[in-house]
This record gives sequence, structure tokens and C-alpha cells, in this order.
Amino acid sequence: MNRKSRFGGRIAGASMALVLMGGAANVMAVPVTFFGEDPTTAGNALGANSSQARSDFLSNLSGVGNEDFESFTSGDISPLSLSFPGTGGTLGATLTGTGQVDSGTSSNPGRFATSGVNFWEVETGSFTINFADPISAFGFNGIDIGDFVTDQMVLSLTNFAGETSQLTVPHSLNIGNSDNATLFFGFYDLENTYTSIAFNNAGGGDLFAFDDMVIGDAGQITPDPTPVPEPSTLALLAMGLLGFGAKRRFSSKRA
Repeated sequence: MNRKSRFGGRIAGASMALVLMGGAANVMAVPVTFFGEDPTTAGNALGANSSQARSDFLSNLSGVGNEDFESFTSGDISPLSLSFPGTGGTLGATLTGTGQVDSGTSSNPGRFATSGVNFWEVETGSFTINFADPISAFGFNGIDIGDFVTDQMVLSLTNFAGETSQLTVPHSLNIGNSDNATLFFGFYDLENTYTSIAFNNAGGGDLFAFDDMVIGDAGQITPDPTPVPEPSTLALLAMGLLGFGAKRRFSSKRA
């Protein structure tokens, strides 16, 4: 009887630990996001936080390209044909929607290129990037985002199966008009590939700038093979393991 109870206790505790570890696996399966923001900069490059987030994102990728809009002319409007190097060849993309290529020579308070002189400028509204080949990673620099807006920017992702999901860019609100704010936002996904990303810009009648977009396919993602679960998941896992140990001690005493 006691032996059976000890054995049953081990099974129950082990099951709890496995369930919790399964929860950790589920957390890791969602897109891994990277975000950094600098509400005020000198106005000629990404701020330190934005640069660090971009560096962290790129450290998980290999062989990717960068769209800096320098091959376009100031005033060009959508659709714009974009191309990036992929694992098996060129990754094609088409940018559609409101906006135009702008140059750093124009007088736009707070907006500037983070490399070269050109950037993609968008008035309140939305634009979409459609991919000729499914992609698994995407990132961009955002400039002057967060002033005169009423909510945060949302990215709507359509995966290869036609399902949609959303990622919110958690930028600050009510940033000064001439503070030269910068941010970086990016993600990679080990489970899904995507055929389009729509930028739903926050309301408020503002203008935003985007530059140095990065696109990568599944074969270009080279993440750390031992990702760290979120703190809340680690806490749950620890509680499960502690419960497992306590149950074993209790069973031993009864024996």
C-alpha cells in the first residue's frame, strides 16, 4: 500500500512538471519579439536603446539584407518593389498603401533617415508589405512615432495558412514633436511563415518615418538553441518541481 502510494505520488508530481514544461514550450512557440525605444535623440541616428534591440534581433539571423530606400527617388509612391537575399535566392516583396519615399533634405520635424538620406514616410493610415515568398523574420527602424497619436501601432500578420494575428508595437505616447524619437521593433517565428504584414498606424493625424527594414526566411534564423522562458513560466515550473519534491518527502515519511 505504501509502496503504491509512493509510486503514485511520483507519477502525479512528474505529470505536473511535464505539464508546466509543456507550458514553457508553448510560450517559446509564439513569435520572439525585440523592442527598444529612445524618446529623445540627437536626430541623426538610432538611439542607444533602439540600436541595442536591433543588434539583438540581428544576432539571431544570418545572411539577411537591409532595405534603406536609397535605390528610390524622393517622392516615389507605392507600390514599391523590394528584394532581399534569402536562403534559396531572392525574397521579393511589394509595399502598397499610403506613403512616399522622402529625403532627409526636406524640412520634416523629428523625421530623418537612420542610414543614407531616404526613408519611407507615412501619414496616419496604413500600408502593407506582401511577400512573394513566405518569410519568418521582420524588423524595422521607426522614427518620430509616438507624438500626436491616440494609440500604439499594430502589425497585422497573415501566415501561410491565411490566418491573421497581431503584434502591438509598445511605443510611448505623447512624445514631443521635435524630440527625434526612434525605435526598433522586430520578430522571428520558428513555427509560422508569413505572406504579408500590414502596418496599422495609430490615429491622430501624424506622420511617421520607417527605415532599414530587414526580412528573413526560416533558413536565415539562427537563434540561441536554449531560449530562456519568460519569468512567469520559470516561476510556475519552479512551483511544480517544489511540489513534486514535497510530495516525495511526504510519501517517504509515510513509508
